[in-house]
Amino acid sequence: MPLGLLALASHLDPEQFEVIIVDGRIEADSLRVLQAHLDGALCLGVSVLTGRPIHDALRISRTIKTLRPDLPIIWGGWHPSLFPKECLEEPAIDVTVQAQGEETFRGIVERLSEQKNLEGVSGCAFRHLGEVVQNAPRLMQDMNAFAPVNYDLIPVQKYYAIKKQRQLDYISSTGCFFRCTFCADPFVFKRKWSALTPQRMGEELEALWRKYEFDDLHLQDETYFTYRDRVVEVADQFLQRGLKFSWTATMRADQGTRMSEADFALCRRSGLRRALIGVESGSQEMLDWMKKDITLEQIFLAAEKCKRHDIAVDFPMIVGFPDETEESMLATLRIAKKLRAMSPKFKTQIFFYQPYPGSPIADMVRDKGYPMPRTLEEWADFDFVGAYGPWVNREKWQLVQRFKFYSRHAWDAQRGLWRKPLQRLANWRCANDVYAFPFEKWLVETLRPSLQVS
Repeated sequence: MPLGLLALASHLDPEQFEVIIVDGRIEADSLRVLQAHLDGALCLGVSVLTGRPIHDALRISRTIKTLRPDLPIIWGGWHPSLFPKECLEEPAIDVTVQAQGEETFRGIVERLSEQKNLEGVSGCAFRHLGEVVQNAPRLMQDMNAFAPVNYDLIPVQKYYAIKKQRQLDYISSTGCFFRCTFCADPFVFKRKWSALTPQRMGEELEALWRKYEFDDLHLQDETYFTYRDRVVEVADQFLQRGLKFSWTATMRADQGTRMSEADFALCRRSGLRRALIGVESGSQEMLDWMKKDITLEQIFLAAEKCKRHDIAVDFPMIVGFPDETEESMLATLRIAKKLRAMSPKFKTQIFFYQPYPGSPIADMVRDKGYPMPRTLEEWADFDFVGAYGPWVNREKWQLVQRFKFYSRHAWDAQRGLWRKPLQRLANWRCANDVYAFPFEKWLVETLRPSLQVS
């Protein structure tokens, strides 16, 4: 669900402004929908993530600017937060918003309605008389000062249908205290963090649950388990109010280690079904290098607690950092195997490092001569999920791809005629680190529709 757009829209005065949210992912022709609302529009706001979403954002912005040259077009989200002035080199973009945008966007919209310029509106950059003006940054504000998110602005039932489950997305906190050097959060949010109170969460989610009848709550916080006391109080709110839904959230390994068995039991009773715990690397040396500030021991302590309380876990990991040794990469694969073997509810995700902008490692890579994208079109082609850097050779990439396939099927809990022999072969390969001649992988990928293997 477009939670960023919802947050901005909900913070505007509904007596003064009518907000129309158009989600290009669920509209067959988003441009046609936008065109229907151009007459009388005050501005167009576009939420932009680095990578492929920029293609669509540019197409929409340029087309709308052609149809209504006088309409201010405002970009917000991750990419404009990282490149506030550079985005304004594009003639179709008039304003960019950085970091937490609720108050900034409201200030912009109010100025536009009064036909005033944006001088002094913190947290944004804009073009004035042909020059780009960067206003002062806006300090992170307490989320409790913002209005509740108005989900009536989106077709909630349509999202349920697309998700194939009655799952509501929700953000209860903004930012992150930590300093991981592969991540842009410290740059964008300056290692600040703000969260809704447990009482407010309880009240809001009870009202949303009764209105939208969701079965599962997806907490989209960067680090939901930041404070143990808050987590426990929120779980108590769910139980005291009799809210019958499951929920998922992000957890750092050190945060899970600090929570007691009773805390985990309480969260489980309140509906916690899955956590996402970032492992990043199986090498302690690499974890220290990237300033993850966790230990391998903490990863397994948190995993053991989740296992004891029947909580599923996704463990994302990253390999292929510049100058990473082969032993470091193999250590990550070993950790992945150990975690997968602990519980059928544990899953591992392995990504190759790509220099996401705004992070210290990306700056280091750029300083060493790696050609980072410069234009919006180049950033639109930047694949930070599926690609890998030039410092990763073909053999390493191939090894990891094969490992991902076999580790996924070695501990597959699903049953079926073809799954059992595949599981046995995959288990043997993982146990012996034999990934050459992957005929099973070729067979599954060739006959996937009939085998129904995911």
